[in-house]
Amino acid sequence: MQIILHTGAHGTDNDKLLRCLLRNQQQFAARGVSVPGPARYRDLLDETLDAMQTAAPAPDARAVLMDALLDDGTADRMILSNAFFFGPLRFAIRDGEIYPDAPARVAHLQRLFPGDRVEMFMALRNPASLLPAVIGKIGPHRENGVLGDATPESLRWSGCLARIHEAAPDVSMTIWCNEDSPVLWAAIIREMAGLPPGEKIVGGFDLLSEIMTPEGMKLFRAHLQRRPRMSEPRKRRVMMAFLEKHAIEEKIEEELDMPGWTDAEVDELTRLYDSDIERIRTLPGVNFIAP
Repeated sequence: MQIILHTGAHGTDNDKLLRCLLRNQQQFAARGVSVPGPARYRDLLDETLDAMQTAAPAPDARAVLMDALLDDGTADRMILSNAFFFGPLRFAIRDGEIYPDAPARVAHLQRLFPGDRVEMFMALRNPASLLPAVIGKIGPHRENGVLGDATPESLRWSGCLARIHEAAPDVSMTIWCNEDSPVLWAAIIREMAGLPPGEKIVGGFDLLSEIMTPEGMKLFRAHLQRRPRMSEPRKRRVMMAFLEKHAIEEKIEEELDMPGWTDAEVDELTRLYDSDIERIRTLPGVNFIAP
C-alpha cells in the first residue's frame, strides 16, 4: 500500500486541503484511494508517535492502525493529513531550526508501516511570515527559545528536508511553496491521489477563487471551457496571467507583524527563502512542484 502523509508549515492551507480531499472521498474510493476522516487517526497516531520516542512499535501496530483507518480493510493508497505530524506548534521552530523533530517523527511513521511505500506531501512557507506566525501563537515570551543564538536569516527549509531524508531515505517528499498553492491546488490533490494530470476533481479552483475577483473567475472558467484540452503547465500560466489582472490585493498580501523588522529585513529574508527553494529543487528524495 502507498501511505501518503500530508502536512504543512504552520499557517499553510492544511485544513482546506483536507476538506478538499474529503469532498473527493467517494470518487477516490472508486480508484482504490482511501481518505479516512481525521477523527479516526489523529489522536491514535499522536499517542503512538509519542510512545515510539522510548520504545519500538508493537508487532501488531500496523494492523491496529489499519483496523481503525479502513472500513473494509482494502485500499491501494491511503491519505493521512495532520498539521502536527512533526510535533506541536511550540516546537515548530527551536534553537534556529525549522521542525527539528521532523526527521525522527518521519522515521517513526515509516517504521509504523513496514512494507508500505510512504510518501510525504508538504507545503513550505516563507520564514518572513512563518516566524511571526509561530511566535504570535506561542507567545513573545518564548521567542528566545525559538531562535536561541540563531538569527531569522539562518532559518532554512533545505536543512530540515535534508535531515528528514537522512533519517528516512526511503520516504519520498513532494514539496511546494504555500505561496503558490492557489495555482497548484488541483495538481497537488491529483498527485496525492495518484490521478493522471488533467483529471477533474471537486474543488480544484477553491483557493484561486478566494484570491481572484468573481469577474476574473468567470472569465477564467470561460477561457478554459473554450480550450478543454489545455495542458497542465499551460493552465498554470493562464492562472498566473488572470491573477495579474484580477487578483484581490488584500487577499494576496501577507501581514508581517514582527516588532523591530524593517522592510529591508523582510526583503532579505524573502530573498534567502527564494535562494533556499532553488537548493531544495536539487535535494535527493524531493519532488518539487512549481507553477
